[in-house]
Amino acid sequence: MLQGLYGSLDKDKPLIRVPFTNFAVGTVLLAFTGLIMCLAISLMYHFQESTYTHCNVDNYLPSISASISLVPERYIWRCCIGLHSAPRYLVAVAYFSFYRSRFAKRLLDLLLSGLALICSLAENTGLLLLTYVASTETYSFHKNGFIVFIISSLLHMLITCRLWHVIKAYCVNPEEVTSYLWKVRLFLFNVSCCLAAAYFFRRHNKYCEPGIYTLFALCEYLVVLSNMAFHMTAFWDFGSKVVMVATLPEDKRY
Repeated sequence: MLQGLYGSLDKDKPLIRVPFTNFAVGTVLLAFTGLIMCLAISLMYHFQESTYTHCNVDNYLPSISASISLVPERYIWRCCIGLHSAPRYLVAVAYFSFYRSRFAKRLLDLLLSGLALICSLAENTGLLLLTYVASTETYSFHKNGFIVFIISSLLHMLITCRLWHVIKAYCVNPEEVTSYLWKVRLFLFNVSCCLAAAYFFRRHNKYCEPGIYTLFALCEYLVVLSNMAFHMTAFWDFGSKVVMVATLPEDKRY
């Protein structure tokens, strides 16, 4: 009976077919939903623990690291990022394939495409590391994961803006122009927020002023949200594409 059912399947038809726009939105929403849920639960139920700092001064917002290290926030975040990471690896490879076809005769840009792939993979891996090793468990691993995530994220955005600057110069597609402009805006905003976060973090550790760590936490939220928005520009880059899972016909398997 099982053999009969299997034999009746049309192997040439796709098993799963999802518009890339839905795929991109769903992937980013996993991380966004996880972040909002963790912050909301931390503020409502774990305010003292999540906003505590070594200076013991007034603080009104938890850092992301603090909010995702508590329970149940820790498990919500790990679940969302675990589901979020697999599509991110797939999108990184899809971008590299896209760049390779665009820059087949431009060696420098082709090399930058490979570097963008490495940075994207490192960014996602750093995110997984800081997610699954909480700051309250092994701080050095969590810290290194955060450093890898931030550095590779900034390099990835910088290289991507450079590649899309070249693409924009030769394209007539308005969606590609829109994508490039938003990439540049989000990259500059992300860099500004990173610098502001670093300033407030250093100032908090040096002077222990009330509310300064709150400003650091706010800038940290904006860094992560602008990073999510940058990845959402794939909505324009692959708007007409679909993500498909299918079986190969018999004559194409070898």
